[in-house]
Amino acid sequence: MTMNDWRADLHLGLEKLVDAAVVAGARQEDVYAAVLDEIGNLRLAYERDPDPADDVSEQVVEEPSNNWPAADKG
Repeated sequence: MTMNDWRADLHLGLEKLVDAAVVAGARQEDVYAAVLDEIGNLRLAYERDPDPADDVSEQVVEEPSNNWPAADKG
């Protein structure tokens, strides 16, 4: 994908997003403002953690238990 390809895809995606919101009843100016707000939020999140996928989950995933009455019947 060249630089212009991703920009064209971005442009088309934004166009579709704005159009869908306006068709659903939003004002175009409000949609633009919301998009800019979300871009600001994304920038802040990136500054705090550029690669959140590298973070180790603090939650322990427990395996389901077979400790229920019907599990013993077989």
